[in-house]
Amino acid sequence: MLQYKVVELSHVSEDTIEEALNEWTRKGWKFDAMQFAMRDASKRPAMAFVVFTKEEN
Repeated sequence: MLQYKVVELSHVSEDTIEEALNEWTRKGWKFDAMQFAMRDASKRPAMAFVVFTKEEN
């Protein structure tokens, strides 16, 4: 059975993305996707959602 893990990053930077990727892949989760939520007045993302998957028996 495939399980999903969604990690919300309210502060989006190279460091926070790397931390989330490293933390959850160390725990056995596989990176699946990343989605950004944008602000109208800025070119930088307001939030990011990092999606991981893991096969459970």
